[in-house]
Parts: sequence; C-alpha cells; structure tokens
Amino acid sequence: MLGILGGMGPAATADFFTKLVRLTPAGCDQEHIPVLLRSQPQTPDRSAAILGTGASPLPALIAGLRQLVDHGALAIAIPCNSSHHWFDQLQGATRVPILHIADAAIAALPARRQREAPVAILATRGTLHSGYYQRKLEAAGYRWMLPGEGLQTEVDAVIAGIKGGAPAAAAAALARAWRGLAEAGARAALMACTEIPVAAGCLPPPPIAVIDTNLELARACVAHALAAGWWPWPPGAA
Repeated sequence: MLGILGGMGPAATADFFTKLVRLTPAGCDQEHIPVLLRSQPQTPDRSAAILGTGASPLPALIAGLRQLVDHGALAIAIPCNSSHHWFDQLQGATRVPILHIADAAIAALPARRQREAPVAILATRGTLHSGYYQRKLEAAGYRWMLPGEGLQTEVDAVIAGIKGGAPAAAAAALARAWRGLAEAGARAALMACTEIPVAAGCLPPPPIAVIDTNLELARACVAHALAAGWWPWPPGAA
C-alpha cells in the first residue's frame, strides 16, 4: 500500500488525497490504491526549524515514517514541500522509496525550448531558504526566480489563510501574487507549498502557467503504483 505522511497541514493532505483518488484509473472501490494515511498536525513547524527559530520536526517525521512502513507501506508520499528539506535523512531511515515532491513537480514544467523565462518558486520562507528547489531546477536546466519581499508577504498570507481556515483571504492574496509574478516576467510558477493549490482551487485560471505540487505528487504515486503492479487491485487481478 501507499503510505501518506500527512497533516502538514490537514487541508493540504486532504487536497492531495482527493487528487490521488481522482487520478487513479479505477472503475470501482476495489480497484483504488490501498492507502495508509498518517495525519499528524502536531509535527513541529518545518519552516521555523529550517530558519532556526523552532524545534526540528525530523524525529516526528521519522517516527511517522517508520509507523507507516511497519504497517505495510511499500512507498511513501509526503504532501508537504518543506518537509523535503530532510529528504535524505528520511530516505536513509527506511528501506522503501519516498517519492520526492520536487522531482514530480519539475518533471511537469514546460519543455527545454520554453526555459528562457525563469520559473517562480512560491513556497514557505523555510523551503526557499533550504534551496533544494533552486538546486533541482538548475540541475534540470531551468532558470528560477524568487518573489520579492512584497510578493513573498502575499505568499505567506496564502499559506496562513489556508492553515487558519480563511480560504477567501488566501485566494485573494494568491491572485495578487500571480499578478505580481506576471508583471515581473515569470511565465511559470511552482506552487511549492501544498497549501497554495488549495487556495488556487478558489480562483479562475492564473495569468501564468502554474504547477500544482500536490497534483504532480499524486500523479507520481499513481505511476509508481502502476509500475509496481499494485493496480489492478488485488495483485494479479485481470
């Protein structure tokens, strides 16, 4: 089964699971991917830890990961971008593969001939400080840009709004951020915090191409399940 290490935050995890179900090529209940979901909202704040202002979530993340594996998970998805700051430590703590959210998202970006314009990274301040998206984009041949302080404040408001149960305010802040990025020359943006796609669901299509990291991680999970022979379920079914 697929293990989901979630709760960071709950709305983002619910959004990821909804997209996983929608993307699964199932014709009935029994053909869906078996999932073990662990939602632990009390995990210490990832961004604060990266910025040096809070406790590390790594012990809680490893404990959750081991619980999923002990209960039969054969692959892990973590619908939280900032948690991937500790990806190497997490992967080193388990024998099963963890599907990397940034790898899935970057694979969905436009082809090389469209790489002249920079890709904007919309994320928590912790994820931006971690730098792993920047490194992965460069390795894939993309230029990148970060929001200026004014636009980052809008991104912060998007994330806080979804976590705080204020989706309308989050969506308004995201619309302002998208307009600002378009004016700054961005042609594509990674919604590299899993709260951002939740806010995006309240808006019409943006003026730039956007990549939903929850959607792409879900897509990668379905592809992994198909490649591993998890579907059709049960194994060996016609």
